[in-house]
Amino acid sequence: LFGIFAGVGFLGVTQASGALQKSLPAANTETNIVPQEEIGEFPATVFSQEEDTKVIYTTAQTNVTEIVKDVMPAMVSIVNNYTEVTTFWGQRYQEDHSASGSGIIVAKNDSELLIVTNQHVVADANELIVTLDDGTEAKAKIKGKDADMDLAVIAVDLGDLSAETLDAIAVAKLGDSDELELGEQVIAIGNALGYGQSVTTGVISALEREIPLQADDGTMITNKLIQTDAAINPGNSGGALLNMNGEVIGIVSAKY
Repeated sequence: LFGIFAGVGFLGVTQASGALQKSLPAANTETNIVPQEEIGEFPATVFSQEEDTKVIYTTAQTNVTEIVKDVMPAMVSIVNNYTEVTTFWGQRYQEDHSASGSGIIVAKNDSELLIVTNQHVVADANELIVTLDDGTEAKAKIKGKDADMDLAVIAVDLGDLSAETLDAIAVAKLGDSDELELGEQVIAIGNALGYGQSVTTGVISALEREIPLQADDGTMITNKLIQTDAAINPGNSGGALLNMNGEVIGIVSAKY
């Protein structure tokens, strides 16, 4: 009896499945592809396979490459060679270290190239080495610093740079961070992990975000910072946060 009922049930399911497959229309597997010549000028709307889903391509999304090409000559990598001093059981030990950071060329006068970075990037430096966009390395000296704002200006002598290098570099355009809006797209450029310049993108996540930071003397200070979801890594410190006009509207200072 069990075999009979099982066989009948199996046959019924098989026939019902076949009828169901015949009654359903074949799935539309074609993707609606819009030819390039029909897209025209951005922004353009391209519909995906699902009718209720669409992807908006905007000029901002396509301009990152061009912006990076324009601003990269104003970006530099910084290596801070410093000596760490420790005391253990009354004995004083010294050990040489190197730390990586980033900087932005903000001015050029008759004798120097002026670069802004974080104060903590150049702190306790025995030697500062700056790498420019064309790969040229040059020594830099500290011109001024503000520990409370975590800002510093360093300078490279123009006499240490070739004419070709001077032609290859640029001075960054400074924007107005007071004009930023939540959700605005931004680009972060910096010497991430010490491997050289890298580019990440994101948006303005928050403004006037109060973050406690430790000063050189060990005291805690609180600064109001811009928050972004662009990927930030050690080595990005001192690097640029740019708007979609290619203007510097922030300097990377901390990662949380």
